[in-house]
Amino acid sequence: MRLLILALTLPLILSVAGPAQAEVLLIERTEAAHHADLPQRGMLMNQVTSRYGVPTRKHATVGGGSAQQPPITRWDYPAFSVYFENDHVVSAVLNRAGALEKGPKPAQSQ
Repeated sequence: MRLLILALTLPLILSVAGPAQAEVLLIERTEAAHHADLPQRGMLMNQVTSRYGVPTRKHATVGGGSAQQPPITRWDYPAFSVYFENDHVVSAVLNRAGALEKGPKPAQSQ
């Protein structure tokens, strides 16, 4: 009888363990981002290019119409993306590990 109960509950236990592993992955990637060699806030575009090389893609600048909406530019590298306000780094983030990786929900505009 115990074997029957174990056989019936084991798939349920294993199915619950799956999402927990995905959450650990996100936590581990967040921790890795803190230790990654990413461009630091305040670096200039030419300093980023000098240290990390030419980006694989430079996105068109958006914004810039007013002081409340300064020009923002994004550069993509194989492992990370860098966001600039004017010519200074404001943020650098690791790219997703794969297409199925889920991150935090996007911010909703108000």
